[in-house]
Amino acid sequence: MLEGRSCVIPGLFSSSCQADNKWPFMPYLPDLDMKNGKRPSDGDCEEESQPRKMNRRAESLDQGERVGVVFEEQQAYDADDSVQGKKEEEEQMEQEEHERGDSSDSGSLLPRMNRDSSIACLSRCSRSDYGSLASLNKSFRNTIRSGELYRWRRLKGIVEHWIYFSCALLEWEAYDPIRERWMHLPRMASNECFMCSDKESLAVGTELIVFGRELRSHVIYRYSLLTNSWSSGMRMNGPRCLFGSASLGEIAILAGGCDSEGRILDSAELYNSENQSWEVLPSMNKPRKMCSGVFMNKKFYVIGGIGGKDSKLLTCGEEYNLQTRTWTEIPNMSPGRSATSDMPATAEAPPLVAVVNNELYAADYADMEVKKYDKDRRFWRSIGRLPERVVSMNGWGLAFRACGDKLIVIGGPRTQGEGFIELNSCVPGEGPLQWNLLARKRSGNFVYNCAVMGC
Repeated sequence: MLEGRSCVIPGLFSSSCQADNKWPFMPYLPDLDMKNGKRPSDGDCEEESQPRKMNRRAESLDQGERVGVVFEEQQAYDADDSVQGKKEEEEQMEQEEHERGDSSDSGSLLPRMNRDSSIACLSRCSRSDYGSLASLNKSFRNTIRSGELYRWRRLKGIVEHWIYFSCALLEWEAYDPIRERWMHLPRMASNECFMCSDKESLAVGTELIVFGRELRSHVIYRYSLLTNSWSSGMRMNGPRCLFGSASLGEIAILAGGCDSEGRILDSAELYNSENQSWEVLPSMNKPRKMCSGVFMNKKFYVIGGIGGKDSKLLTCGEEYNLQTRTWTEIPNMSPGRSATSDMPATAEAPPLVAVVNNELYAADYADMEVKKYDKDRRFWRSIGRLPERVVSMNGWGLAFRACGDKLIVIGGPRTQGEGFIELNSCVPGEGPLQWNLLARKRSGNFVYNCAVMGC
C-alpha cells in the first residue's frame, strides 16, 4: 500500500559503482576511484608524480623498451608499497600505543586529542562526508559503522535529514537536500510475492524499514545506513499491515492495521532501533486501519483511518502519552475528505499529515490545499495551496512529509507514457506558503513509499 504515503528513478552512478556493494560506503564516495578502491590524489599531483617515478626507473633502459617495462614495474611497486605501507603503519601504531601505556587514550582518532573530543569534532561533519572518513583507516571505518557518531549527534541535537523514496517495487533512492545529491540504495533482494504486496515504510534512527507480505506471512526488510545493506528476518510481536506509524529519534511506534486474517487491530508496538527490539504497548480505544501516525510534543498520535464492524471512516484521533502509557481519544482530529467524494473509504489514501515545529499540517489532494490543525480549537483551517504540478490518484502516489523545519511534497506532472518526480519544499509560517523546487527527475511511476531519515 502506498504509505504517505506515499519514485523508480534512473541511476545516476556508473554501473560499476552500483554493482560493487562489498564496500558499504561506495554509494557515498563519488570521488573515489572505483576500479582499484584507492583514494585519488589531486589531478595535477597524480599526473606529475607518476611520470617522475617512471623516469627514475627507466633511466637505464633502452628508449624502445622504456614505457612497457616501467608501467609493469610501477604496478608491482604500487601494490607492494601499498601492502608494506599498511603493515608498517599498523605496527607503528601498535608500538606507539604500547609505549604510551595505560595513561593515554588508545582509542583516539585525531592527533593530540582524546576519543571523546575526536568524536565531538567528527560528529559535526556532514553525513555526506562520513563515507570519505571511513576510507581513511580501519579506526574511522569501525567508528562510523558502530553508530557511535550518530548517537553522539542525537545527544547533541545535530540532525541532517535525507529523503528516501521508492518509485519502483524493489528500488529505493535517497536525496540529500543540503548537498543536492541523489543516491541509489542497493536493490532489495526478495521474492515476487513481496514485490507485489502492499508496503509501508518507516525511517527510524539510522534505519529504513519496509513492511510487506510474502506468501503466508508478513515480512520486514531493514536497510542500515551504517552498512549500506538490506537484511530481513526481524518480526513484530503482532505482524500487521496498513498501520499508522511515526518515529522519534531511535524509537518508532506502529499502531492499528490488519493482521494476516484481515482483522482490524487496536494493538500497538514500540520499536527501538538501537537494539532492534519490539515492545507491546497498551491497546488503543478503537481498532483502525489505513490510518496515519505522527509525533508531536513528544507524544504519538494516530489519526483517521477505517474502523468498526462496518469499516467506516474514522474522524477521531488518539494520543499516546509515553510517560503515562495511556491513550486519549481526540474528536475531529482527522483532516477529513472532500465533501463531494462518494468513493469507498478504502479507495482513498490514508490522511496525508506531517508535523513541523510541533504543528500539525495536512495535504488535501482533492482541493489542492494545505491545512493546519488548531490544537486548542480542534479545527482544521486552510493556509495555502499545494504545488500546482503535483498529481495523485485519490491521494495515492503523493508524499507529504516533514523534513526538519520544512514541509516536503513529492509528486509531479505526468502525461501518457512519461512523467517527472518533483521535490518541493516550503517553510510554513504566518504568511502564504512559498514552494521551492528542490529537485526534479524523470520517472514513469508514482511515489510508492517515502520516509525522511533525520540523524
